[in-house]
Amino acid sequence: MGVFTYESEIVTAIPPAKMFKACILDGDTLIPQILPQAFKSVEYIEGNGEAGSIKKVTFGEGSQFKYVKQKVEAVDKDKFVYIYSVIEGDALMDKLEKISYETKLETSPDGGSVCKTTSKYYTIGEFELKEEGIKAGKEKALGMFKAIEAYLLANPNTY
Repeated sequence: MGVFTYESEIVTAIPPAKMFKACILDGDTLIPQILPQAFKSVEYIEGNGEAGSIKKVTFGEGSQFKYVKQKVEAVDKDKFVYIYSVIEGDALMDKLEKISYETKLETSPDGGSVCKTTSKYYTIGEFELKEEGIKAGKEKALGMFKAIEAYLLANPNTY
């Protein structure tokens, strides 16, 4: 088994508290509303969002995957940190044991946010992750982040 780590940063004009609430705390309901082609539904199998919770994310018609199950590892509402792992689903392609994500929102100098994400891909056997696969996932995550940002800018009093 190997572990491949990938880090990324996205800058937004939205302050960390507002972005964290929209993306993380309310993301299970907000994201399927603003991106129904990508996300059909999110349902909790265990818990209700706190550490240890397990949720099933069903992807929309526009996705190449059907579903994933995610385990919430940690939620820090004060430091704007969210850690979760994809533990089941066709996105693991029978080649990955799991994928862990740590997202942290920090205040940027202009009052917006810097979203820092560390992704760890735990491979099965000798499987090697291809750069294109990581790049495609990063582009989808960026698209989702930008859609949430656009929604918040268009609806400034929502959060």
